[in-house]
Amino acid sequence: MRVITATAVALALAGGGTSATATATAHRPTVDGFWRMDGYGTVLAIRNGTFQEFQTTAVSCVEGDSARRTGPGTYTTPDGTVITVRTQGHRDHASMRADGSVGDRKLRRIVELPEACTRPAPDGPLAAFEVFWQSFEQNYPFFSAKGIDWHAVREQYRPTVDAKTTDDELFDVFSEIVRPLSDAHVAVRYGDNVFAQVRPGTTVPTGELDTKVKKFIMDRDLKDARNLQEFANGRITYADLPGGQGYLRISGFGGYAGEETSYAAQLAELDMALDTALGKDRPRRLKGLIIDLRINGGGSDVLGIHIAERLTDNAYVAYAKRARNDPADPTRHTRPQPAYVLPAHGPHYTGPIAVLTGGSTFSAGETFTQALMERPGRTVRIGQPTQGVFSDVMVRKLPNGMSAFLPNEEFLTSSGRTFDGTGIPPHLTEPVFTKEEFDRKKDSAFDRAVSVLRNHGGGGG
Repeated sequence: MRVITATAVALALAGGGTSATATATAHRPTVDGFWRMDGYGTVLAIRNGTFQEFQTTAVSCVEGDSARRTGPGTYTTPDGTVITVRTQGHRDHASMRADGSVGDRKLRRIVELPEACTRPAPDGPLAAFEVFWQSFEQNYPFFSAKGIDWHAVREQYRPTVDAKTTDDELFDVFSEIVRPLSDAHVAVRYGDNVFAQVRPGTTVPTGELDTKVKKFIMDRDLKDARNLQEFANGRITYADLPGGQGYLRISGFGGYAGEETSYAAQLAELDMALDTALGKDRPRRLKGLIIDLRINGGGSDVLGIHIAERLTDNAYVAYAKRARNDPADPTRHTRPQPAYVLPAHGPHYTGPIAVLTGGSTFSAGETFTQALMERPGRTVRIGQPTQGVFSDVMVRKLPNGMSAFLPNEEFLTSSGRTFDGTGIPPHLTEPVFTKEEFDRKKDSAFDRAVSVLRNHGGGGG
């Protein structure tokens, strides 16, 4: 069960695999058997030490990821993703969790696999089209918000596909179908070919862009900084600014431990960075903290929550997460699961914060920004709206070997608002890494943050 939370959809479509934190205890009923997931169009078969996913629609059942049991209630996929399945007070109710994703997924026991899952799946271009269209029809939450008539899309494109349509032609058809969604968590993959479309006027946070921006910031914004340090495989930078503020740059919520992909390794690197950056008496001395997320490719939502826990003395709800839950009714969802921010025991900072965001703030970078919206205390957002993609990404395998990637979740504020599509807006609007800013060696958002914290800052910790 791969859970993709990063902008890897738009970059390389790599998943954020993680490790399990909870294990089934001996007194719990067995999880062996067949399960239907609440939402997500998924059925699970767990038996004889194996875990097999089936991706279902109204017209199909396609085998998804598989895994082997590696501990009580834990299963590991070939790519290293570790998931946990455990019963919840009743043998017919269970939950599944992946540590890279906030919350769990509810399971209900079923007697047997759906009939469609027990026979060979149809193949060929027509079958691939049907599974592709139905996967979005039954799971994608944002057609109405984006003004897309998905049934009209079918009427337009279905006649262009027949038994003789080649895979290259079908890839082009699927790409044209999803192009108007302008959703960076939507993609089509065929071999090495990937189509993905970001929100118009924004830029994918590639490694090349991150390197360019980091050098610009080092040369301009941090040229007089003290205690400049890099952590987590270069993805986190901290410095003390001349005016007494701290500067924390985060370019992603993963990739912290080099080749080691386990969640425990990522968390250990993050804690080392935060212990150093927020250690000793620094939080008490700081006149404010700038958190720079302007080039951030996302990653693990849980790591974002973990950082937020270093920035408060009071517990609060970061957001609530829900998924589409009725294939025929896009207004019905799973019960919202709150994600809690609980004050950390280690070094932490509770004073004023300026968060820098832009169109290249993606996915977990956005859920972290959303978590800071509810933070007690002074937090101001400066720059441009974020990209507008929050959900984990469903990977749907198609009968012809292609894959479709799509979101099916919403992240809700305390008032029930979502920011999918539009992104989270700043309080104070400033240009972010435009050609003019680069040419004139300006960083208006950074300078505004320093000014705001200088005029309204104060210590905390």
